[in-house]
Formats: sequence, structure tokens, C-alpha cells
Amino acid sequence: MLRRTGIGAIIFATALLTAGAARALDDAHRFPDWKGQWIRAPTGIANQPQPPFDPSKPWGPGEEAPLTPQYQAIYDANLAEQAAGGSGLNGASCRSHGMPMMMNVLGPMEIVIEPELTYILPNDVHSYVRRVYTDGRDWPARYEPAFQGLAIGRWIDADGDGRYDTLEIETRGFKGPRVYDDSGIPLHRDNQSIITEWIYLDSANHNILHNEITVLDHGLTRPWSVMKNYRRNANRRPIWNEAECEEGQVHVQIGNEDYYLSAGGMLMPTKKGQAPPDLRYFQQK
Repeated sequence: MLRRTGIGAIIFATALLTAGAARALDDAHRFPDWKGQWIRAPTGIANQPQPPFDPSKPWGPGEEAPLTPQYQAIYDANLAEQAAGGSGLNGASCRSHGMPMMMNVLGPMEIVIEPELTYILPNDVHSYVRRVYTDGRDWPARYEPAFQGLAIGRWIDADGDGRYDTLEIETRGFKGPRVYDDSGIPLHRDNQSIITEWIYLDSANHNILHNEITVLDHGLTRPWSVMKNYRRNANRRPIWNEAECEEGQVHVQIGNEDYYLSAGGMLMPTKKGQAPPDLRYFQQK
């Protein structure tokens, strides 16, 4: 009797394993192959200080962001601040870049696809975990605002071959401040942005991943659409380096001012004529 029970348990476990393997095989055929390490594709534009939000244009004012007059003035003041030696709107606080800047992919990115959830894992100032829910859920009545927002997506079989090839994502529910890139192009401070993405492999080269991003934001005069391209690392066993902005951080933000910590541990100005911080709570000699 015990022997029969043991055989039955083995048969049952084998059936479960077989069913699980079949499901895994089915998922492998349903979803695209986005495995590996993705790196920002070169733009061909020389002397870029940092990746621009629009890779097809020069970094900074050359991107011609369609800002409202109010937010263009904020951006111009930010550029003047940087020209004077300051850190500008993006600062040096090590806060999360959030959306859409995190998809500029300053460091390598990984994408992990599960049937009901896709993980997008960029890595620059932090190791981000961006969750895109593809389980058919609707927008919840309440949710916690975040720099990267809440992302809900759906898979599309665009070419009708019976296999998903495109991930459509809508992201909302932000907190800020956020910028598009390190030049400091600002998003509206009401954080009501809606960002849509269409991510898919290049039809001729499956080692190129496209991301069409459109931003709707009250700081813009019209929706701003750009195309981002990522290139798959040919090394099937890439190195994943850890990025943590706080490590070795020498910038100190006090109030609205950014200062610099010298090698001797002394607080230094970052721009000419910068006032020292308020020391009212420290005993003066």
C-alpha cells in the first residue's frame, strides 16, 4: 500500500513538472526574446555631455523641447545656473531619475518577461526595478506616487503571426521634481504627466530594441515623441556592475543650494559668489 502511494505521488509530481514545462515552453513561444544586456545605442552625434532625451538631436537647447513659455523660462534659468558652475535642476542629490529619464539608459538595462508582469531594470544612479503590469488590471482608485510612476501595459501581436512582439505601456502617478535629462529640461511640477511607450525589436536586426516614447505634460505645448534605441550586448554572459550614487558622493545639498565637499572634508562653493549655508544652529567661534 505504501509502495502504491509512493508511485502515485511520483506520477502526480511528474505530471505537474510536465505541465509546468509545457507552460514555460508555451510562454517562450508567446513572448519576444528580449533577454540579455541592453545598452544605449550610439547616436552618431559627437560631443554629447550626457544622453539627451531626444537621441536624434544635440544635447540641451538643441533638442528644441516644446516647452510652454513658463517652463522654457525655468529651463533657461537652469542652463544659466549650470553655466555659472551650479548643478542645475537635476542637482546632485542622488535622487531617482524616474520617468522618463530612466529610459535614457545611462547604464546597462535588463528586461525580464513574465506572463503577467514585465520587469525593466535600468542601472545608473541606482539599480531600478520598474514593474509593468500586463495582467489586465485597470488603474486603481488610489496609489502611491513615485518617481517612476505606475506602469500598466499590454502585449500586442502587431504582425499577426501568433506571437507577441510589442509591449505597449502607459505610465502615470508621479512625484517630482523630474527632468527629461541631465540638461535639466523640466516636467511640470503638478506631476500629472502621462507617458506612453511602444517597445519592440527591429524587424531587420533583433539585437536592436526600439522604444517610442510620447510624453503628455502640462509643461509642454504639445505631446513630445522621441525614438530611443538600445543595442543588445553580444556577450551572452555580460558583467552587471552595481551603481549606487551615494557611494563617493561629494556634493552636499543644503536648502536650495548645492555645495562641494573637498578632499580635506571642507565645504566648498560650487559657483562664484555663492553664499555659505545658514549656520544659526551652530556655535560660532
